[in-house]
Amino acid sequence: MTKRLIQHISIIGIGLYLLALIVINLAFRAYAMRIEWMLWGIGEVLFFFVLTAVFYPRWKSDEPKTFWRKVFWVALAVRVVYVVFVSYYFYFKLGYPFEGEGDAYGYFTRSVHLARYLRKGDFYYVYNHMVAYSLGFSDQGYQIWLTLLHTIFGPNVLIARIFKALMSAYMCIVVYKLASRTFGERTGRLAAVMCVFMPILIQICGQHTKEMEMIFLSILALERMDHLIRSKRYTVWNILFPVLLIGASFGFRTVIGMCLIFAFLVFVVLSPKDLVSRKGKIITLAATAAVFLFFLFTAIGHEMKYIYVLNFSGTDYMAKKYESQGMQYGEISKSKYLFPGAFILPLSPMLDMAPEHNKMIHGSTFVKNFLAYFAMLSIVVAFRQKRWRNFSLVWAYELSYLAIIMFTFTSNSERYHEPAIPLLIVMAAYAMTRLRRKELKLFYVYCGLLFVALFVWNWLKLASRGLT
Repeated sequence: MTKRLIQHISIIGIGLYLLALIVINLAFRAYAMRIEWMLWGIGEVLFFFVLTAVFYPRWKSDEPKTFWRKVFWVALAVRVVYVVFVSYYFYFKLGYPFEGEGDAYGYFTRSVHLARYLRKGDFYYVYNHMVAYSLGFSDQGYQIWLTLLHTIFGPNVLIARIFKALMSAYMCIVVYKLASRTFGERTGRLAAVMCVFMPILIQICGQHTKEMEMIFLSILALERMDHLIRSKRYTVWNILFPVLLIGASFGFRTVIGMCLIFAFLVFVVLSPKDLVSRKGKIITLAATAAVFLFFLFTAIGHEMKYIYVLNFSGTDYMAKKYESQGMQYGEISKSKYLFPGAFILPLSPMLDMAPEHNKMIHGSTFVKNFLAYFAMLSIVVAFRQKRWRNFSLVWAYELSYLAIIMFTFTSNSERYHEPAIPLLIVMAAYAMTRLRRKELKLFYVYCGLLFVALFVWNWLKLASRGLT
């Protein structure tokens, strides 16, 4: 990808965001977004597009080890600075260093409480408390992690977020390894740089929820599975490490573990013979089936069955919820209508009636909406270049996760879409480094459609409440 092309795409991204923000707020000026949130959004959009356009051309020709060091240290510095800043921002704005009094505050207070008993050696109390007050196995992993951190370092909010920053910075290198091994060096480097400056991946580090940990586990598991098959080094550790990562991911969100197993199965089945022989496929599939059955007959299995039932019974959940609240146009929220927009949704909220957290990250959400075109295009490019088999691990995980999210009550929640963002970046980088003139023309059409979609989306938010 040339320096000129990436600058061209960046300028279009910035211009489209500013145009949409101005037009939407002028059209619905009675519900215009406050200047504070506009500045947050403008900062997020400029941060991503400007710094990606500046640093990718500078770093793309570096030696691999030099590139890794630059990616890691810049990513870590940016994230640590943001973590410190946003912790004090929340404290002075809300009176506590959290983004709200919901899950984040609950995770913190509960883990501090359990850490007191753990330091006393009262493991029996900690175990019983975890069993009695958790919603299931997928609700325990993050609580255990925070409890261990507070046991070692004390009740310090910043310590947990510094660890998130470390995970997020190292994840940029893991993304590079996965993307470059699958799609080539150019794609890997562009994907890594975009991860470094992707605002939502930075903002997650400043939140006291579990998204950063589950993203790290899932991307690392995918990279290790990819390494296992491509390196053909079937050592005990190379096999056991991905299994442990998958098991740990079930402790954060059941869907993540399910999709990791599914993606690995698809990758093995679709791998060419020179990568995995027929005998190797049989052995690998049998071993994976054994691991799956092991999980199935544990507490994890119960939650997998629950997810299966939920997917086929909760597709109209949001429509019914909106109807019960007296909101209009609830029919549109049904999964069968939203699923085609799985890569794009939810769209950026640009008016003041959105929740404060959503307004705070609306620029980050726009960046994801913008990159969705290239992520979708990557599937076309992979088939055109007859490389779809190499693509199978990435798209099997991404598509299966998005499908599950879109067919449950979480389809309109940005938080539940966040684990799909790193691979969306990988897919977008693959398409961007192989962009043809015809596809660039279609990109301009997409930008026009995205502008209309943003306008309609924000209008619907008002119209459904009878505010237009």
